[in-house]
Amino acid sequence: MSQLHLALGVSVLALNVLAALWGAVAWGRGSPSRVFWYLLRAAQATVIAQVGLGMALLADGGGAADGLHIAYGISPLVVALVSEAMRAGAAQRELDTVDDVHALEHEQQVMLARRVVVREMGIMTVGTLLIVTLALRALTTGGI
Repeated sequence: MSQLHLALGVSVLALNVLAALWGAVAWGRGSPSRVFWYLLRAAQATVIAQVGLGMALLADGGGAADGLHIAYGISPLVVALVSEAMRAGAAQRELDTVDDVHALEHEQQVMLARRVVVREMGIMTVGTLLIVTLALRALTTGGI
């Protein structure tokens, strides 16, 4: 099971790097990307699976990881949750700049929605970059 944990750890890294790069390019262009959200959700799913598998290894007694590896292993899940919470507030910050959304012309409403999505992508991109860093540390402290 520890080989599966290692393989899943590599997929956590790969998917988060891919999501971070895709998100950084789209965010830099100010262009919403549907692909980014699919990559992000796949990356988040691997983080959840990895933490679950790591906890199962610990509970089974098969995990020889030290406390530092466990901290770095759980931290990506915390970062993902915090990033999602911050993303939820992004729309509100954009909406606070407008008195009445319904009074805006359709094109202005579309531009507002675009700004919200781009802001959310930026937040989630930074989160994926943090997850990559933490996952690398978890990998190096895992006793490979």
